Amino acid sequence: MTVTARATDADGMTWTGRAVFNADDKGVVDLDHAEPKTGTYRGADGMGLFWSMTPAKGDPGKSWFRTNDPQEAASYQVRLTVQAGSRTIAERRLTRTWAMSGVHRKELTVAHDKLRGELFLPPSHGPRRAPVLLLGGSEGGLSSPLTAALLASRGHPALALCYFDCQGRPKNLAAISLEYLATAARLVRDQPQADAQRLVVIGGSRGSEAAQLMAQYYPDLVRDAVVYMPSRNTNGAYYRGCFSCGRGQAAWTRNGKVLHLIPIPLDHVRGTVLAIAGGDDPVWGSLSSAESIAQERNATGHKHEALLYPKAGHAVADFPYLPETGGSHLGGTRTANARAKADSWPHVLQLLEP
Repeated sequence: MTVTARATDADGMTWTGRAVFNADDKGVVDLDHAEPKTGTYRGADGMGLFWSMTPAKGDPGKSWFRTNDPQEAASYQVRLTVQAGSRTIAERRLTRTWAMSGVHRKELTVAHDKLRGELFLPPSHGPRRAPVLLLGGSEGGLSSPLTAALLASRGHPALALCYFDCQGRPKNLAAISLEYLATAARLVRDQPQADAQRLVVIGGSRGSEAAQLMAQYYPDLVRDAVVYMPSRNTNGAYYRGCFSCGRGQAAWTRNGKVLHLIPIPLDHVRGTVLAIAGGDDPVWGSLSSAESIAQERNATGHKHEALLYPKAGHAVADFPYLPETGGSHLGGTRTANARAKADSWPHVLQLLEP
C-alpha cells in the first residue's frame, strides 16, 4: 500500500509526503508502528508523512513551507490517500487549525500601545492559564504568530512580540531595553484569561538571551522561561548584513546600563528555565549552553532543565509536524529536527500547565 499526504503552502507550492508499506494479513497498516519500505521518511513514525513532505520543485533542504499569518488563514488542509496497487481505496481531507473559533487577535502598535506585536487571546470561557510572551531571534520582526495562535487555542493568552526591525522599533538588535520587554510581559499578564502568577517567556536563538534575562531580573513578573538554541552568555549587537557594525556594542540594556554577562545568572529565577538544543548547531554551541543551564539552580535551589538532541541543528524551535528543512546552514537532518520538535513540544506544554 502507498500512503500519500499532500498540502499546498501560501505560495501555491504543493508538498508531498509518501510511504510504501506491506499490509498485515488483515490488510491493515498502522502508521505508528509500521516501517515504510520506501518513502520520504524512514522508521516507524505516525506523523512522518507530515514532516517529511517535499516540495514539487526545489531542494527540500533549502525550501520553506510558507504559511499564511493566522489572521489571513486560520487553517490549511492536508489530503491523505491510500492506494493498493493502482487503486485508490481510501481518501480523507484533514484540516490543521492554527486558531480555533473564539480566539481573538489584536494588533499592537508602538504609536497606540507602546509595543509592536500580535496578541492572541483565547475564548473568554475556561480557566485562567499561563500567559506567554514569545521572542524571536536575529531575524527580527514579529516572532511566532502561529505559535501564539496555537497557544491561545489551548487557553493561553500569547503575545508574539517584535523588539527590533519593525515599525516604531530599532532597525537593529542593539541596546534593546529589558524595560520594553517587561512592558510587553505585563500587558499579556494582565489579560482577563491569564493566570498572572505563571507568566512564561519563550525565546529562540538571540531571543534566548532575553528570555533568560527576563526570568532572572523580573522574577515577580516571570515564572518560567523556555529557551530554544540558547546562548549561555549575552552577545554583542547584531546589524544584519554588517557583522562588524555592532562590534563593542551591547544587544541588551537594563535601567539604561548595558548588559555584558558571561554567563547569564539564573539564580533569581522563580521557576524553571527549560533549555532545548541540538548537537549539530552550526550557529553556536547551543547544546553545551543548554547543558550549562541545566546545572544552574533557581531561587529555591532547584535545578533548571534541558532537552538535548545530538543530531538536531539550529532549527528545533516551536511546534512539530510542518514540513522540515534539512542539510541547510542551520544544521541537523530533517529527521532529527522533526523528532526533536515532536519530543520537546509536549514538555513545553507541560511547563505551561499548573
